[in-house]
Amino acid sequence: MILETFPVGPLQANCILLGDEETGEAIVIDPGDEAERIHDRLTKHGLKLKQILLTHAHIDHVGGALKLKQLTGAPIFLNEDDQSLLKTMKMQASWIGLPTPETAPPDEGLADGQIVGLERYPAQVIHTPGHTQGSICLHFAPLKLLVAGDTLFEGSIGRTDLPGGNFDQIIDSIQNRLLALPDETRVLTGHGAETTIGAERRSNPFLRGQ
Repeated sequence: MILETFPVGPLQANCILLGDEETGEAIVIDPGDEAERIHDRLTKHGLKLKQILLTHAHIDHVGGALKLKQLTGAPIFLNEDDQSLLKTMKMQASWIGLPTPETAPPDEGLADGQIVGLERYPAQVIHTPGHTQGSICLHFAPLKLLVAGDTLFEGSIGRTDLPGGNFDQIIDSIQNRLLALPDETRVLTGHGAETTIGAERRSNPFLRGQ
């Protein structure tokens, strides 16, 4: 297995590459920028990209998705509740003074309970609204791994003051969906360091006592 997490773009969103060396297939999660760099990583490992999975439709997580699709032919997956947010790239770019990236409607959705990923490394979609209405996490149960996007961070949670955000929703999503996972579950976050479900249950100030 190949698993790489590396920050991309001005906001340093974590892009995740998961590859199967036996089949030569890979998925990429949240290619927010630097599509050519991501493509170079795939090429270095001799991997064919099968899916581009987006945890939500903020610019720093989707900005490089269409370009990566054009480079690889891989389909883009996004929860339908964030498709309207995908149409606001010009506004989102204006918030942070960036050029507006080219986007297009996703090829497929990411519905709660859906299985995506690779044959040997499947992931179940967990719909976790709150950071955005279409935010999702990806649970790779066989790997004891959760890709949390911007829903859960080390010692914090995703911001809820942007369009589509809702504080009560994100707390409910984390308490009822993510904290149900085993404590040893490794959590790859959308920005910053990784953590575990157990560590956040014990010490996250937003989740203490849950």
